[in-house]
Amino acid sequence: MAILTDRKSLREYDVIIVGSGAGGGMMGMLLALNGVKVLMIEAGRNYDPQKETPMFNTPDQAPLRGKGTADRFFGHYDATVGGGWQVPGEPYGDKPGTDEEFWWWRPRMLGGRTNHWGRISLRFGPYDFKPKSRDGLGFDWPISYEDLAPYYDKTEMMVGIHGSNEGMENTPDSSPGVLQPPPKPRACELVIKKYGKGLGIPVIPIHRAVLTEPMKGAEIAAKLFPNNPKAQKIVGDDMSNRAACFWATPCGRGCSIRANFQSTTVLLPPALATGNLDIITDAMVREVITDATGKATGVHFVDKLTRVDSIAKAGVIVLSASTCETARILLNSKSALFPNGLANSSGQVGKNLTDSVGSALGGHIPQMESLPPYNEDGAGGEHLYTPWWNYKIQETLGFARGYHIEMGGGRDMPSMGSLGMLDGTSPGIYGKKLKEEARRYFGAGIGFAGRGEMIPNEHCYCEVDPTRVDQWGIPTLRFHWKWSDHEIDQATHMQNTFAELITAMGGKATPRPGREALNKPGEIIHEAGTAMMGSDAKTSVVNSFGQTWDVKNLFLMDASILPSNPDKNLTLTVLALAWRSADYLLDELKQGNI
Repeated sequence: MAILTDRKSLREYDVIIVGSGAGGGMMGMLLALNGVKVLMIEAGRNYDPQKETPMFNTPDQAPLRGKGTADRFFGHYDATVGGGWQVPGEPYGDKPGTDEEFWWWRPRMLGGRTNHWGRISLRFGPYDFKPKSRDGLGFDWPISYEDLAPYYDKTEMMVGIHGSNEGMENTPDSSPGVLQPPPKPRACELVIKKYGKGLGIPVIPIHRAVLTEPMKGAEIAAKLFPNNPKAQKIVGDDMSNRAACFWATPCGRGCSIRANFQSTTVLLPPALATGNLDIITDAMVREVITDATGKATGVHFVDKLTRVDSIAKAGVIVLSASTCETARILLNSKSALFPNGLANSSGQVGKNLTDSVGSALGGHIPQMESLPPYNEDGAGGEHLYTPWWNYKIQETLGFARGYHIEMGGGRDMPSMGSLGMLDGTSPGIYGKKLKEEARRYFGAGIGFAGRGEMIPNEHCYCEVDPTRVDQWGIPTLRFHWKWSDHEIDQATHMQNTFAELITAMGGKATPRPGREALNKPGEIIHEAGTAMMGSDAKTSVVNSFGQTWDVKNLFLMDASILPSNPDKNLTLTVLALAWRSADYLLDELKQGNI
């Protein structure tokens, strides 16, 4: 991958993009395909999944048999190679008086979180864009589902999403011919579907960013870029070089055959092929620079390899550094014109921070014991899931917003702890009997995890820590957090639902109260909302295209701009918004408005 090493002779670019993940990668590709000269600046190291992914390595080949450690929380083979919730030399903290400790995930690698994520790709529905109009809580978006629907179609075709159209309430279907076929359900998922039906809980194919069949590159690219022959050629050829998944290893490892979506394998290669994109890695952006009129002129960054301060200049700046990092850059970009931070005349930068409501429960299912060997291969994650099904009785539940259910079970590749259940089921047994018990119980567990909508509240925010800097001398963040009763009661409902499913299948489960069962804020890694979009400059940071109200040539393009954080995972929507904003920016550049 072409990475700039000579950082002393940078030309002036049309656009600088800070961050290389979903929003930055999509913006970079679309701008480059249309002839815009782009510099992308990434805080983490270079990373090439095609060369670095351990596709066929087994746990016995890894330290601690692949078990997670402090620097590789999700296991030795997880794709995140330069970060996590803790990054050496880059501290953060909690503001005194906070209710909860916030966990801030930072990948610090080319492609950002797109290398690690679960690839779940659910469209936000019509209700999700106008939540305040439905129940009076939170914020409405300045756009509707209909505004983004065409960009969801384009994004799904570009990325490659498998799934089905089920016509469910607030769970939008894709246009005909857009989705790839879903993989067949596994045995444990069929069991869940059977008993879920009896409880009135739907279980349907999930939408995930994994190819189940080869892409028809030329055909798709012609639809995506009808008036751009160069883009058709570059993207079409690149799509045709992606392979369909052959169910090798978990998607979280990355994908050397490019079957799953990563910015590094899907968006950046065609962008680089245009010759219009340059990338600098290992570069920590300190601030956005503005001139005497308040126009953004470039970014000030620290070269992590030499610790030298550098400046890059461009006519347009796009921050796609991730929700909290984008807020940090804005708050640190102070000047006489912007004493409270850049694009912060509303005072809303850092405010309205949300994360998905998370809670999990598992159980042992006797009917899954002693099954004969069968094929449990799959697309590195669940094939089925449950969308929120209680819209019609929401007002009776005691909490305002819903959740979806992720599920799993069966016989994954054994690793450290896989047979830990034998301590309880078969104490004191050894030899041949122990092997029989292992075969009996292995794979007989099923687990459920809820991912729910959090309503923004005034107690959840991030701000610059007045006394602390990172190793690069950049002021870091501190967080304040408080769950509302809506999230706590929602987690209680999750626990009771999961226990009901497990009991129906013949297992035993003990649900916990919502307060005890909630994941840590930030633990689900779905942060959103620190620089939200709106229709009024007095109460929001950007317009519906991610353009900041205060600085017309400064755009934000990550989950920081989302006014709400629905029960659907964020990445697909960030990608679709980036496509919509790229179209707007290209038109503004063409007209000379920016």
